[in-house]
Parts: sequence; structure tokens; C-alpha cells
Amino acid sequence: MDSWMPPLIASTLGWLALPSVGLPAVFVVALLSATLLPMGSEPAVFALVQAQPELFWPAVLVATAGNTVGGAISWWMGAGAHRTLTQWQHSHPRASAPKGRGHEQALTWLARFGPKACLLAWLPVVGDPLCAVAGWLRLPFWPCVAYMAVGKLARYITMTGALVWAF
Repeated sequence: MDSWMPPLIASTLGWLALPSVGLPAVFVVALLSATLLPMGSEPAVFALVQAQPELFWPAVLVATAGNTVGGAISWWMGAGAHRTLTQWQHSHPRASAPKGRGHEQALTWLARFGPKACLLAWLPVVGDPLCAVAGWLRLPFWPCVAYMAVGKLARYITMTGALVWAF
């Protein structure tokens, strides 16, 4: 690692830890954790609320907004992947995407429930890919985002409230 990298990382983490940037840091962490990156945003929300209990509702709302924007980005990534595959298949007519029984069942289930399935976008492991698959299926964007937001808000209220109560 270059010699400039450790000080940069330390100063960035120090900046994000400042109470004055607590809510923006929560937004960024929540946004990134809602993409396919393997990370969680609850520790950041909980840490801010522990440091400043009066920020419970602002932290929950900002985390919900960031996580929902991340889910919307995943939706667009899924839609873009579908469009790219479709264009590739038109230029390679003999090629077809492999499909398994579980793959078809999952797509059928998601198509049946439509945007309401995005209420489950808050679930660990399956929630983020669910948003991408909703985009892949070209489910209506705004209803998907609305259901994502409701599910994510419920999760942040429940998780943050439980952590504050427990500690």
C-alpha cells in the first residue's frame, strides 16, 4: 500500500465520525449498503443515535432515504443488465441464457407480487438482489421505490429502537 493511503483513510474515517457530518455519513453508508456491497448500515445509525439521542428520527429518516436511493440504483442496474442482455441476444441469436427451475420459480413469484415484493428489500442477503431483479423484470419503478421505502423505514425504526432499548 502506498504511504499516502493510511493517512487518507484515517482522516476520512475521522471526518465521518464528526457529529457535524453524522447524518451525511449515515446517508452514504445506508446508500452503499443497499447496493450489492456486503455491508450493513445499522451500526452507523446506532452509533449516531447513541452519541446524539435527539437524532433518533432524523437518523432513521436519513438512513431510510439513503437505503432507498441505493435500492433504486440496484433497480436501475437490474434494468440495465436486462437491456444489455437483450441487445446481446439480438446480436447473437443462437445464444440463450441458462435457466434453472429455481430461477424460473423466483421470477414467477416476483412477477406475481409485482412492486409489493419490494417491501422485502430490507431483508438481509436477498433484499438487495430483489431490487435488481425487480429492475430486470421492469416492474414499475416508482411503486417499487415506494414499497422499498416503506419496508426499509419499518426496519430502521425496529432495529434502531430495539438497539437503543437494549443498550
